[in-house]
Amino acid sequence: MKDSALVAVENLVKHFPVRMNFIQMLFTREKKKVHAVNGVSFKIEEGQTLGLVGESGSGKTTTGRLVLKLIEPTDGRIKFMGKDITPLKPKEMRPLRREMQIVFQDPLASLNPYMKIGEAVRHPLVIHKIGRNRIQQREMVLEMLEKVNLRPPEEFYNRYPRQISGGQRQRVVIARALITRPKFVVADEAVAMLDVSIRSQLLKLMVDLKKEFNLTYLFITHDLATTKYICDRIAVMYLGHIVEEGSFKDIYSEPAHPYTKALISAVPEPDPKIMKTKKKMIPSGEVPNAIEPPPGCPFHPRCPHKKAVCSRTFPEVVEISEGHKVACHIYARR
Repeated sequence: MKDSALVAVENLVKHFPVRMNFIQMLFTREKKKVHAVNGVSFKIEEGQTLGLVGESGSGKTTTGRLVLKLIEPTDGRIKFMGKDITPLKPKEMRPLRREMQIVFQDPLASLNPYMKIGEAVRHPLVIHKIGRNRIQQREMVLEMLEKVNLRPPEEFYNRYPRQISGGQRQRVVIARALITRPKFVVADEAVAMLDVSIRSQLLKLMVDLKKEFNLTYLFITHDLATTKYICDRIAVMYLGHIVEEGSFKDIYSEPAHPYTKALISAVPEPDPKIMKTKKKMIPSGEVPNAIEPPPGCPFHPRCPHKKAVCSRTFPEVVEISEGHKVACHIYARR
C-alpha cells in the first residue's frame, strides 16, 4: 500500500455478533457472527473516485462506515492522509471528522425533521468551530446552498426538510457534508432513491463539486450503470470480498470475474437492437448466508465455471494487467 494514497485500507474485517435468545443459548455454545466484511483492501488516490459495486448484502455500506470509523473494525488497518487511524479513539478522531464526511442514502432519515435546513447545514460549522460568529456561518451556509443549486438560498434557509422535494433534500445533505470543506467523501447510495432524471442532475453536481473542491469520493452503489458517470476506478464486492478491481475501462470492456460479467450483462443498453441480442448472465441460486459463508471462493455456489478447488480455497488476488486485479482460480491457474 503506497503512502501517496489519501485513503488506504488493508485486510479490513468486520464481523457482527448474532443475538441469540435464551433457548438458543442453551442448545449451542458456538457464538455465531455475520461476516459482513472479509479482508477488504483498496486505496484511493487524492482527487480520485472509487466505485464500490455489489448487490444488497455484499458489505458495501459496512465498508464505507468502517473507512470513516463510524463503526470499529474487527481487524485490519485504515490509513487516512498517510496516518493509521485504526487505533484512534472517538475523541482523537474528532479533529479528522471535518476532513472526511458521508452522504447517506435516505436524506429524509438523515435530516432532523425539526431542524430548519439552514441550521442543519450550519451545524457542522458549530461542532468544529468554523467561522467567527453566527453571521459569518450563515453566509457560508448560503454560499454552499448556492453551490448545490438550491436557489435562492435565502428561501431554502428557513424551510424544513418536509417542505422540499426528495432531490432538494439530497442537495441539502450534500451541502451539509461539504460545508467543512472535507478532502474525502463517502457517498453511500447517494442517488439510489431519486428519479432517473434527478439522478443524472445529482451525479453531474457531484462531478462539478469534485472538480471545484478537489474532492476524493468512495462512491457506493448497487447500480453499475451509474458508475460510468463519476468513477475512475471500480471495485466489485461480493459477500464481504472484493472479487475484482480495475479502471472504468477494465471493468466495462474486459470484465474478468464471472460475477462482474454477470453484473455487466444486466446493465441496460440504450440501443434496443443491442439490448435484444445482449445475453444476460444471471447467476443461479441465491446469495449465501453471511452467517455461514461457503468455504473457498464465496461465489463458487453460483458460478458457472466452478471447479473442485473453488470450494476448498479462496483464490489469490492476481493482477492480470496494470491496475486490473481479480480474485478467481481461473487466473490463478494461469
